[in-house]
Amino acid sequence: MVAALAAGAVFTKQLIWTPISAISMVDIASNQFKMTNANFAGIDHQGQPFSIHAKIGRQEYSRPDIIFMESVNGTTVRIVDGKHITDKIRANSAEFNQSNRDLRLIGNVHIDSSNGDKAQTQEMVIKL
Repeated sequence: MVAALAAGAVFTKQLIWTPISAISMVDIASNQFKMTNANFAGIDHQGQPFSIHAKIGRQEYSRPDIIFMESVNGTTVRIVDGKHITDKIRANSAEFNQSNRDLRLIGNVHIDSSNGDKAQTQEMVIKL
């Protein structure tokens, strides 16, 4: 019986490394998937490249077409009068709608363009 108790204590000790209280059931229930240091890249509707980096990227079961991002930065390229202009973007968060390809930048939005243009706002939508 002593051997069974000793073996049980060792066995139990190995199984309880992650306390149940450390698991967020709200996070599990609402998020389809969650990534850290997420990178998204592609081609926009004009055939120009874009890339977006987010500290955290996630999707929710209730809105599967939207990728929610936090601490966002990236680049987009646009054509104006036949010239390619690269825009460096930065924002607190963003929502990328995969269906209509809109990137909604939210909070502390900064855009620095290769042609010298700069923009600062609290919200901006970019059609990708």
